[in-house]
Amino acid sequence: MSTSHTTFTGSGDSFKLGYRFQSYWDLPMAAAFFFGEFGAGMFLVSLYFEYLPGMILGLLSTGVGKPYFHISHMGVPGKSWRAILRPDRSWISRGLISIVFFIPCGALVVLDAAFGWSGGGMLGQLVKVVAVLSALVVMSYQGFLMSHSSAFAIWNSGLIPMMSVIYALTSGAAVTLAMSQMFGTVDSQLLGHAVIALVVVNLLVLLSFLHAAYHGTAGARQSADLLTREQYSRPFLGLVFGAGIVLPLLLLWLGGVNVLTSLLTAIGVLAGYFAFRVLIFKAAVYEPQVNFAARLGLR
Repeated sequence: MSTSHTTFTGSGDSFKLGYRFQSYWDLPMAAAFFFGEFGAGMFLVSLYFEYLPGMILGLLSTGVGKPYFHISHMGVPGKSWRAILRPDRSWISRGLISIVFFIPCGALVVLDAAFGWSGGGMLGQLVKVVAVLSALVVMSYQGFLMSHSSAFAIWNSGLIPMMSVIYALTSGAAVTLAMSQMFGTVDSQLLGHAVIALVVVNLLVLLSFLHAAYHGTAGARQSADLLTREQYSRPFLGLVFGAGIVLPLLLLWLGGVNVLTSLLTAIGVLAGYFAFRVLIFKAAVYEPQVNFAARLGLR
C-alpha cells in the first residue's frame, strides 16, 4: 500500500486514508538508545573477560553518549529529572534509576579492578552485583518501553526487549574482540566464538521479529514491508542484515580471528545495530484510522 496520504476534514476532526508515520522519536533518540545499550553490553562483556579498557569505554558510552543525545532531543531538559519519579508506572523512570546505579557502581568496579580497593571483600562483590544488574536493566528497559506501546504494532512485541539485549551484547563483544586484537590481553578465540554465536542468535531473533510482524496487524505488516520491500529496504537489508549479520559471519568463519577481520566485524555489527535503531523508528506507523473508525462504529 502506498504511504501517500489523503486528508479529509470534518466538523472538529480529521483523518487520513493510509498510514501515518510517527515523527517524535528520531535520530537523537536512536543514538541515545544505541549508546546506552552498547555501553552496558560492552561493560558486561569486558567485565566477564576482565578487560579494563572495555569496561571504561562501556561506562563512557552510557554515561556520556546516552545523556547527550537524550538532552539534545528534549524540549525542556531542565525538567528531565522528573522522569525518575514514577518507577512504579514508567520504564523511563526504571531506566533512569538503573543508570544512576550503573555509572557509579561501574566506576567503582573499574577502580577495584585497577587498584584493588575492596581487597576482594563482600563490599566489592556487592558493588559488582549492583553494577551487573543495573547494566542488564539499561540494556533492556528501552525495549520494554517500546513494546508497551500499542500505538505502533511493529514495536508492540515481546521480541523488542530481547533484541535490545542481544544487540547490546553482540556489539559489546565485537568491539571487545577488535580492541583485544589490537591491544591483547583477552582470549580472542573464545571471544570470537562468542561473537559468532551472538550474531547467529541476532539473526534468528530478527527473522522471528519480521515473521511476527507479517502475521500481525495491518500496521505491523506495513512496517515490515517498509523495512524489507519498500522505502527502507536498502538500508535495512544492506546494513542490518548485510553489514550486521552476513559480513561478521563470513569474516570470522572464513578469515578467522585477526586484527583485520575483528575490526571489520566490529564496524559491521555497529553499523547494523545503529541502522536497526534508526529504521525501527522510521518504519513505525499508526494503524489505519479507517480501522479505528470501524471499531468505534463511525460511518
